[in-house]
Amino acid sequence: MALNTFGSRFRLTSFGESHGSAIGGVIDGCPAGITVDPEFIRQELNRRRPGQSALSTSRRETDKAELLSGIYEGKTTGAPIGFIIRNENQNSDDYDGMKDLFRPSHADYTWQMKYGIRDPRGGGRASARETVARCVAGAIAKLALHQKDITMQAYTSQIGNICLDKSYKAYDLNLTETNAVRCPDPEKAAEMEALIKEVQANGDTVGGIINCVIKGVPAGIGEPVFDKLHAALGAAMLSIPAAKGFDYGDGFYAPLYKGSEHNDVFFNDNGVINTRSNYSGGIQGGISNGQDIFFRVAFKAIATLLREQQTVNIQGADTIIKAKGRHDPCAVPRAVPIVEAMAAITILDFLLMKSGDGLLPSK
Repeated sequence: MALNTFGSRFRLTSFGESHGSAIGGVIDGCPAGITVDPEFIRQELNRRRPGQSALSTSRRETDKAELLSGIYEGKTTGAPIGFIIRNENQNSDDYDGMKDLFRPSHADYTWQMKYGIRDPRGGGRASARETVARCVAGAIAKLALHQKDITMQAYTSQIGNICLDKSYKAYDLNLTETNAVRCPDPEKAAEMEALIKEVQANGDTVGGIINCVIKGVPAGIGEPVFDKLHAALGAAMLSIPAAKGFDYGDGFYAPLYKGSEHNDVFFNDNGVINTRSNYSGGIQGGISNGQDIFFRVAFKAIATLLREQQTVNIQGADTIIKAKGRHDPCAVPRAVPIVEAMAAITILDFLLMKSGDGLLPSK
C-alpha cells in the first residue's frame, strides 16, 4: 500500500488501523534543536480525542503519544521521530455483523475493489482514527513554527444551516475552545450544539465548515506552478476523512466581484509593502504575499447512521444495514485540531523547501 507519507522536506508517514493495537508514525526532516513540549502535544491530542463531550463518540481513548526516537534532552536531533498512540478502547464485536456488507458512503466498497481485502473493524485504515498521528506531527510542526511567530487558528463556522456570517476579524478567536463545537460566537455555538443533539437523537448525522487563519507566514513561500501553496493546503485538507471541499481567500464568492472590486491594491505602509484588502487569502500566484492566509474546509455528514439503510453484501445481494457501535454525530468539532495540524505540517514543509538545507530560514 503506497502513499502513506505526506510532505516533502517535513514528512509524516503514518501507520495503524482503528481497531489495531496502535496508531503511529515516523516524522522525517524535522529540524534539529526544536524544543519538544510533551504537555503541548498532550493538549493538542486532547482536542481531537474521542469521548471529550456529549457531542462526540463515547469511545474512550487516552491518546497518549509515546515518543520513541529523534529527541534528546527535550530537543529534536534531526533524526526521524518515531511515535505510537496505543488503542485502548476498541469494541471490534460491533462490526461482526457488518464485515460482509458495504456501508453506504464509506470506503468499504472502494477499498474492497482496490485491494481485494479490507479490515472492516471501524473502517480499518480508512478510519478517522488515523488522524491522531497527524495531530502529533502537527503539534511538533507548530512548536517549530512558533519559533518564527507563525500561528494557525481553526474554528467551526457552520453546522448544518447554522453559520457565521462575518469575517474572522469580527470574532474573538480565543473563544473557540470555550464550547464543545469550537465556534467563536457563543450564541451560534449554542444553536449548533442544539442541532447536533437533535440529529443525534434521531440516529442521524450533520456536516459543517471549518475556517482556518494562518498568521505570520512571510512573503515568498510556495512554488508558482505545480506546487502552489494553496494547492498543497487543499491537498492536505482534502486528505482528512469526510472533507468534501476547500477554498481560500474569497474562494467561490470571488465570481461575484468585478476585477476593480476584487484586486488587492498595494500601498507603501511606512516603508513596508502592504495591501489594502486581502481577497486573495494571503496567496497570489501560488506564493504567500505576507498577509494572513485563510481558507475553509467543508465536511460532509458522517456516513455512519444508527438507523436502517439499504445496501448490498459482498456478493452483491440487496440487504439492510443498521450500524452499531460508537460514532460521532458530527465530525466538525473534532476536526478543528486536525485542520490546524495539516496546515502546520504544510507550512513548515514549504518553509524548509525555501531554505533548501533542512533548517528553518531566518526571519
